[in-house]
Amino acid sequence: MDQFSHPDLSRRAALRGVATAAAAGGLASLLPASAGAADAVAKPAPVAYAQPPAVAGVRPFKAAIPQAALDDLKLRLSMVRWPEPELVPDWSQGVPLARLQALADYWQHQYDWRQAEAKLNAFPQFTTRIDGLDIHFLHVRSKHPDALPILLTHGWPGSVFEFIKSIGPLVDPTAHGGKAEDAFHVVIPSLPGYGFSGKPSTTGWGLPHIARAWATLMRRLGYRKWVAQGGDWGGGVTTWLAKQHADGLAAVHLNLPILFPPPLEDAPDQEEQATIAQLVAFDGNKSGYAKLQGTRPQTIGYALADSPVAQAAWIYEKLGEWTDSGNDPESVLTRDEILDNISLYWLTDSGASSARLYAESFTTDFSTQKLDLPVAVSLFPRELYHPPRKWAERTYSKLYYWNEAARGGHFAAFEQPTLFTAELRRAFATVR
Repeated sequence: MDQFSHPDLSRRAALRGVATAAAAGGLASLLPASAGAADAVAKPAPVAYAQPPAVAGVRPFKAAIPQAALDDLKLRLSMVRWPEPELVPDWSQGVPLARLQALADYWQHQYDWRQAEAKLNAFPQFTTRIDGLDIHFLHVRSKHPDALPILLTHGWPGSVFEFIKSIGPLVDPTAHGGKAEDAFHVVIPSLPGYGFSGKPSTTGWGLPHIARAWATLMRRLGYRKWVAQGGDWGGGVTTWLAKQHADGLAAVHLNLPILFPPPLEDAPDQEEQATIAQLVAFDGNKSGYAKLQGTRPQTIGYALADSPVAQAAWIYEKLGEWTDSGNDPESVLTRDEILDNISLYWLTDSGASSARLYAESFTTDFSTQKLDLPVAVSLFPRELYHPPRKWAERTYSKLYYWNEAARGGHFAAFEQPTLFTAELRRAFATVR
């Protein structure tokens, strides 16, 4: 069974009537008339980018989820069994019932995955096999000949969708308020086990292995001088790229620098105390997802593979808590953007395979690493924690850029693409 196959729902007696109606009248017969009308509205096609030159071992890719998988999603959403409401007036027990019900209703009746595919397919996409695993990636080249190649790596619960709004300004700065000398050639891979990349069938695909694979990818694409950027797991991969002195890597940019308290020579100052307090609070109250995925990814994977609402809640909670939105993620992201990301996890059945990265790396490789390559850091105000600059200076011997952005949270590029793009332009201006 391939990753897009789904079991025959006719085996469930409770679904026979629904399945029969869908077969007779199509999926639209199960939806309100207003939803069908909304879906029928024509949407403008996104701008397409030119394909880069062909490379041996690199295959073109287009996102094309089978319609049966989309029908199955709608059917499952129509049969959800909800728990009782939370017992508190906030998000402290998890996603509030009313918020998730509203998101699931929109997902079932109004959301259109095909528009998400169109977003992806507007950009050149490829797969290539590295160390026995197919890696999916976007590769968008600038028209400006002196553009700097940049490798962008997402984290969990993110995906390549995080960077979609930044691609245009990065590759074509003159059309987005920048200068030709700001241009980048952009490479955005999907982490192993995420999205359209292959799923590791053995252990060993932790951060150091992924970093080596990314270096192979950039070498295969012909880049001899390039830079890398990441936050969350992407920050971990980028850190290991620098640690390994990946061939051609000139500098890195981190929006989540992996800096934990070093041995303190003196009593921690006020800034250090604040960071330590953030880390203690996170470990005590907000790290349950990481401990579960780091120790029992298979067990949580059953829920994430079987229930779209479970997958939605698992991700939506983090978008609420980790964005600069005051637990109102729709204030910084559209529902379609939120569901593009959630749907990618669901439709590729990536719940368990993405969680396994925690088991591979969370307690070993996601740790402070001394780096002697040039390092740039941008801190966004609603990031999970804010390490002091002095920790960075002790750890990164060539820290050359440090800035605190005005807005944004953990998903910097997703939430604040304009600020994120500006940070990359400034951070890498001296590296070109």
